Amino acid sequence: MFDSTSRYARVDTKVMTIVGPEGEAREVRYIERRFIPSGEDGSVLAEHTVSQGDRLDNITALYLGDPTQFWRICDANDVLSPDELTDEIGARIKITLPNS
Repeated sequence: MFDSTSRYARVDTKVMTIVGPEGEAREVRYIERRFIPSGEDGSVLAEHTVSQGDRLDNITALYLGDPTQFWRICDANDVLSPDELTDEIGARIKITLPNS
């Protein structure tokens, strides 16, 4: 269902049957909740110091070679919102090797 590089690639898909007010049933597909792994689990590749104008997609492309993998850096730093990582000039961002 998801690309193999997606954060949801290993999350199971489920089906729920919903019965409407007239007794009609329909199936709804959804993915299970994705739990963010601890940032302590990855092997640190580098640390990046945030500079004026830094964007997480560009940082991710620089270190991991693919800007769409920004979620790996979010996971490594225990944040939900990507903007949290570049809001503060001088902040240090852990860049970890992707967990297999």
